[in-house]
This record gives sequence, C-alpha cells and structure tokens, in this order.
Amino acid sequence: MTRRTRARAFTLLEVMVAIGVLALLSTLIYGAFDGLARGKKSFARIHDRYHEGRAALQRIATEVSSAFLTTHQPIAVQQSVRMTAFIATTGAPADRLDFTSFSHRRLERDVHESDQNELSYFGSPDPAVSGKIDLARREAPIIDLDPQRGGEIMVLAEDIDLFDLRYLDAQSGMWNETWDTRQGVTGQPNRLPLQVKVTLVLKGGIGGKPVTFVTKVPISIPAALTFAVGR
Repeated sequence: MTRRTRARAFTLLEVMVAIGVLALLSTLIYGAFDGLARGKKSFARIHDRYHEGRAALQRIATEVSSAFLTTHQPIAVQQSVRMTAFIATTGAPADRLDFTSFSHRRLERDVHESDQNELSYFGSPDPAVSGKIDLARREAPIIDLDPQRGGEIMVLAEDIDLFDLRYLDAQSGMWNETWDTRQGVTGQPNRLPLQVKVTLVLKGGIGGKPVTFVTKVPISIPAALTFAVGR
C-alpha cells in the first residue's frame, strides 16, 4: 500500500465515530417525529373532548328548552295512560333529570310517533372501565305512566367529572337543586323552572385538566298546558 493510499483510507476508529454520529442523528430525528406524532394525537384527542362536550350541551339545551307539562287527563283517574313530569334529583358526580319534552325526531316514515317524548339524563358507570362514569341519555318516544323508565339509552358524553343541574324558581327567585312536579305540597306541581343551569365537566383536557362547559337554558312553556275554555 502506498503512502497516498494510506492517507485516503479510513481507520476503524473513524468508521466507528461516523456510525455513532449517524446513529445519534437518527435517534434525534426519530424522537422529533415521534414527539410530533404524539403531540398531534394528543391535540386531536383534546379537540374531540371539546367537540363532545359542546355537542352534548347543545343537545341538552335543545331538549330541556322544549320541556312541557299538561293537565289533560281523563275524568276517571284509573283510565290514565300517560303522565307528564319534570323530576330532578341530585347525585355524585352526576345529577339526574327525567322529563317530558316536545323534542322527539322521527327517523322513519309513517311511524306512529309525535314530537312528544320522555327524556332522562343521568350518570352511568362504564362496565368495561373501573371508576369511569359516562353521561347517559334515555329516550322513550311514547309517554306512559312512568317517566323514569323505558325507551333506549345512549352515551351522551364519556368519562365525566361532574354533571350539575340547577333550576330557577319563578316564585322564589332562587336556584333549586331539585324539582318534582309530582309532589303537591313539597314539590312544584304543574309548573316548570324558568331556567335550567347546566354544568358539564369532562376529564382529559389540556395538561390532564378537566374541561368545563356551562350554559343556562330558558324553558319555553313553564306553565302546564290546560284545556281551552270556550265562551
């Protein structure tokens, strides 16, 4: 081997240093792309949580604003086949609300359904994940004598931290934690609250912090519907 050839050749040490630098650069590049991918995935998950909360609150507002009561009943009580109601109870981490509303949407043609329905919102434990509570929605398209059962249940928002409801009483001007139109003395017979304040808190926000959504929903028909009186 000539002196010029030896000058142009790489030593084993130089090859090892080059390989080490290349491996380090590859690791840094992989880490950068992996961080971007994880950041994008985290951003998408947080965006989905905000979208889920806003959609749930909008649906609740639409349905609660259409709540109604009616005093239309047969003269003979035993002939009654339906009962309208607005029943609100407290719970942790989710309150419960059962009511009748003019918010049903018919999804099929020629079905024997109107715009009236029974609705419920309540906390429901996820059977697949310990400690996880979802906000559930129940709807029955036919109003019967039990406004708290029947119909189909769906998840409105997953993994909630709080679902709190307050009710503005027109007579006292106070926000109540409960409401019950079935009770004659201790409840609020034949009348609905003027407004419902809805607070929904979801887990899994930015930095692991909860995401809070708050709205106040006015009820369009706070008084019970009655028979018209002719003259």
